[in-house]
Order: sequence, then C-alpha cells, then structure tokens
Amino acid sequence: MREQIKWWQKAVFYQIYPRSFADGNGDGIGDFKGMIAKLDYLKELGIDAAWLSPHFPSPYVDCGYDISDYRGVAPEYGDLDLFKQFLNGLHARGIKLVLDLVLNHTSDLHPWFQESKSSLNNPKRDWYIWKKGNGKQAPNNWYSAFGGSAWEYDAATDEYYYHYFFKEQPDLNWKNPAVKEAMFNEARFWLNMGVDGFRLDAVGTIFEDESYSNIKLKIDQDELFRLSQIAETAKDHTQVHLYWMKMFKHQVDQPEVHQIMKDLRKVINKYEDRVLIGETDDVAFYGNNDDELQLNFNFPLMRTKKLSAEHVRKNQKERLSALPVGAWPCNTLGNHDSSRAFSYFGDGVNDNIQARLNLMLLLSLKGTPFLYNGEEIGMSDYLITDPKKFKDPLSTLYYNLDKKVMGAPEPNASLTGAERGRDKCRTPLQWTNEPNAGFCPAGIEPWLPVNPDYRKGINVKEQEKQTDSLLNFYRFMLKVRRENPALISGEYQEIETDNQSVLVFYRRDAQQVLLLALNLSDTEQQVVVNTHDLYKMKIIANTVKQQPNVSIHSLALSSYQGLILSEVQISG
Repeated sequence: MREQIKWWQKAVFYQIYPRSFADGNGDGIGDFKGMIAKLDYLKELGIDAAWLSPHFPSPYVDCGYDISDYRGVAPEYGDLDLFKQFLNGLHARGIKLVLDLVLNHTSDLHPWFQESKSSLNNPKRDWYIWKKGNGKQAPNNWYSAFGGSAWEYDAATDEYYYHYFFKEQPDLNWKNPAVKEAMFNEARFWLNMGVDGFRLDAVGTIFEDESYSNIKLKIDQDELFRLSQIAETAKDHTQVHLYWMKMFKHQVDQPEVHQIMKDLRKVINKYEDRVLIGETDDVAFYGNNDDELQLNFNFPLMRTKKLSAEHVRKNQKERLSALPVGAWPCNTLGNHDSSRAFSYFGDGVNDNIQARLNLMLLLSLKGTPFLYNGEEIGMSDYLITDPKKFKDPLSTLYYNLDKKVMGAPEPNASLTGAERGRDKCRTPLQWTNEPNAGFCPAGIEPWLPVNPDYRKGINVKEQEKQTDSLLNFYRFMLKVRRENPALISGEYQEIETDNQSVLVFYRRDAQQVLLLALNLSDTEQQVVVNTHDLYKMKIIANTVKQQPNVSIHSLALSSYQGLILSEVQISG
C-alpha cells in the first residue's frame, strides 16, 4: 500500500486564514507578502500541504466567502504576482496548496449577478435563481441559513432571487449548463497556474428541491434560536438539530449535486495528482471512491464537548464502517468556523496537556489530518463583546436575536453575539511578545483585536526557544508521523481493554506495528493490554514528561497522557 499512496493521503494539511496570518505591508490586514515571509516557518513546522481560505476580491460581507472575481486577488492581500510567489515558495519547500472554491453562490457585486439583475431578458438572467412572488409574498417560506427569508425582492424586475446564505450571496443556478462550464473554467484557471486542488465550500447547498414547495414546520426561525439557547442536555441539542434538518430539507443535499461532483472530478483528473476536499461529512460525496471527492471531513469527531475514549471509539467504528470500500478518511478538530480546539476541548485547567493529547489523537487516527493556524501555539477563543467591533455578521445576527427573542439585556446579548459568531477563532496569529503580537506594526490597529494572552507566552517566538513548548511538541509529532509510515498507511484496529477511559488501538501495516494508548480522562488510569508484551516495545512519543509505569501487559498513565509505542527487536 505504501507504494500506491497519494500525496493527499500522506499529507498533514494546515489551514491558513489569510486576513489573520501575517501582515506584510503594515496595514493591519494579513496578506501574501506576510505569508511569503513565513514560508520557512511552515516548512519548519513540518506540514505537507496548506489550505488557503478565500483570497479573492470580495466586498467581505461574509468574510471573503462572497466572491466578486474568481480569478483575482483581493487588493488588500496583494496581486497575482504575489500569489504566484507564495505558490512557488510553497512548492519549492515541498508543500502543496489547495484553494477554497465557493461553488454555491457569488457576491451580489460579481459582474455575472450585476448582468443577471439588469433585466428579465438579460442572457445571464438564468445564471441565478429568480422567481415571481406569491402576490406580495416571497415565492415560498424557505429561510436563509443566516437568518430571515431565503428570498430577496428586486423592485427593478419585480422578481425575487434566492440566497441560502446572506442576501449579498445570491445562489448560482447550476441547472444552467452555462453556469457549470463558467465555474469549471474558474477552477481551470487556478489548476493551470499549478494549485494542487480545492476545498469545496458548502457543497451540499448547490441545489434546491425544484418543486420549491413550502416547508411544513410548527416552529419558525426565532423559535429555533430560542430552543438552541435553552438547550442543555444532549437530547435537547439533538432535537434542535432535527428541527434544523426539517427546516432546510428542501435546500441542502439534493441528489443532483453528485453529478456536478462527478463532472468536476473529471475536470481535475485531466491534471496530474490534484485533490478535491468537500466541506461536508456526508460519505455519499465519495461516490464510488473514484468518481467524486477524494476527501470529506469527519466532522462528527469534533461534535462533542469532551473528547472521551467512548466518543472516539464510537466515532471511528461508525465512520470507518460507513466509508465506501477504499475511501480515505479525513479528520479535524477545528477550523475558521468553529471554536478553537484549545478552548472548546480544554477543561480550563489541563488545556495545554489536553492540546498535546488531542494532537496525538488527530495525527494517529487513520486518514488525512487538518490543522488550523494558531493551534500549534495554543491560541484560544478571544471573545470580542463590543458589538461595534463585530466583523462577522453572524455575531450581529445572534446579538439582535438574543435581544429580540430572549429579551436579553445588552451585556448578555453582546456575549451571545461573541460566542456564536466566528470572530473569536479568527483573531490575528501571535508571532512575538511585541505590540500586536508582531502581527502588524505597533500603532496600527489590526483588522480584529489581538488576543492579549500573546504577552503570556502564547506566541511563536517565545515558544520556539522553549524545548517543551506546545509549538515544539507540534513539530516533534509531525516528525514522528513522517518517520513512522504505519501512522499514515497502516490499518486502524481498536484493542479491547479492561479500562474504558483509555483509548488503545493499533496502527499497523506489513512492515511496522504501532500501539497507541491515550488516557482521555483527568485522572491516572491503569490499563491492561493482553495483546502485546509491552515492556518489549519502545516509546516513540509521549504527551507528558512523566514516564509511564510499564509492566508486561499493563500501563499506568497519568491524566491526559498519550503514548505511541513501536515494536523493537530484542536481542538475546
């Protein structure tokens, strides 16, 4: 299997949020000049591929996911020449690059939409989804996932256009062959330049139920918000999710999307060794494992407040058994849309130790791991509670909903906006202990406030000097993964033990056997492993300084201690 494995199966991906990564021209906004200056940092970290969040020209209503030109570079980030320098710099260091490709919608300022809305008989009118109203009402009662009606009225043409997200993000009409070819040409533009593939944004939203029939649900969007605010138990949260699924069942995961994925796969197959990664956890997007996406995310792994051994065992059993034969898993614990893993999975006391254990878990499960920039130094959520400083419109949406639906006072509503929005996980990367964490010059206001904990050692420069820092543990673990092929190509096999608080499993192929034991609890645990003479195995990675107590078949692990053990040949 080692000879057949693809680069995207071996790779550790690292997501770069360009606006927050590094400011190279001193205006408080991350850019390509800044990214180019950090190329050696990426190489030293040990990643194999980068996923770049949208860098395209955009009015930035939805943080760059409202694209006004698919072939350009946002002027605040640089230009195409700088993009090419970045791409070539990555390739020169053996690092691949995938771009975010937004297929579902454009910005309302995109020239295509400007033409489409100009008149009823414009050639591009049918490039978007336009409908007559029902009297003075919208065509149906569908909601936007980002609040309010999914339909926006255009007085000039007396019709409504459909938008699954914000009204500034009109949905493309993928039933029109001209739209499909135009979007595929946008993809070809970057493939011809040499990018190594795409992460496909919101792939499940590309089609809608063509009947456009009303949804039948007893609650409205305000009530759904209220239920989500008061949900406490797992049962409560499941019920909220079920209501959400019913509310949007006509607008997501329609069967027609799979033909588009098959056609896009044919496009990239004409280029050597490129990859498609879907923002979805629906295994149907793997197709027959050779005709749709190569990767989609195991999001259920991160849909828990605590990464317990029980949760991981259940997740792996369900996920690996659900994949088509030969399909490749893909795991992550965080991204630009979710709380930072350090905050979300930490208990507030053992966060640093837990972060190390969670990294060992992520790099050791079968499949391609995705990291998010800043995880490697323990960046945490930073709640920006002044509504005037919200950059994410979802923060403003939830702030207003909390006041309207829950009657929340100002401080509570502000906190809700901060917690449920995405600014908290998008703050600038913390490079040094200097003003603005070295992200941008002193005296320049960064586009989002910098988390002040950069002064407490949560920055790259200080952690580079500390041999036992989280950053150096990341570098060490990425090296361990590279040097032990069973962590990449080996099969995953759970080992039953007498202790349910410890996750024990093999990663093994024909040439190497690794045993992993991860204590995902906050207390010391003793675990008996009868499948191996443990004292004959070599510890190649340990999340804590403390050495475990090892006997012939048992391990004593301190709280949140994880081990990777390798078979060794005992002479004599």
